[in-house]
Amino acid sequence: MRIEDMNWMQVEEHLTRDDRCVLPLGSTEQHAYLSLCVDNILPSKLAEEAAEPLGVPVFPVLPYGITPYFRAYPGSVTLRVQTYLAVVRDILDGLYEQGFRRILIVNGHGGNSPAQGFVGEWMADHPEARVKFHNWWNAPRVWAKVQATDPNASHASWMENFPWTRLEGVDLPDEEKPMTDLDRLRLLPPRELRDFLGEGNYGGRYQRPDEDMRAIWDVAVGETRELLEGGWGEDRTAAPVGFGRGQR
Repeated sequence: MRIEDMNWMQVEEHLTRDDRCVLPLGSTEQHAYLSLCVDNILPSKLAEEAAEPLGVPVFPVLPYGITPYFRAYPGSVTLRVQTYLAVVRDILDGLYEQGFRRILIVNGHGGNSPAQGFVGEWMADHPEARVKFHNWWNAPRVWAKVQATDPNASHASWMENFPWTRLEGVDLPDEEKPMTDLDRLRLLPPRELRDFLGEGNYGGRYQRPDEDMRAIWDVAVGETRELLEGGWGEDRTAAPVGFGRGQR
């Protein structure tokens, strides 16, 4: 049910039966030794695996996000907050106009958090629609699984190193990096941040066994699928999820 595998007539027919869809949000930015598109790969794949058994369409990921602090890392591209929110507004307006009323946003980048607040404003202007904003990596069950696996986990560390985000031929350090001083990090301009942070891992090992990562991924798929299956309420009320856990 990826939109890229459908034509407009198939989408129109789907909307006669179901008004749900999934919109992944991502970012193109440094992830140390991993792909610059980690935050696009993960929410897209997660959305597709969660939605496939339910027959819910998944739209292409929005591949650029809010990441001004990484501007000194080549390949990292950021949008201004006002630009980003305008793009998200236009996408949601377009989905609504065509008949989608239950929209699950699967967010892959913590810097996109302004969109989470914006969703409430948008729903107030579209009272027939419900939007769930899902920060997949720090949703309750996923974050509990991450912490049980290894509590030293953060941006560009092992917790984002899945077989589908690592790069062929790139060797990773076999060590554990201490967690960086996040309070200091947040005060630094891009060039100073790069000098302070180095290759880009905020803290933690660079890789863990694939069986650990698959166990976390299975939890993430299940938790995301449950958001699509229910919780919209008879009045379709949906509260945003995923506050306050994780540093990414």
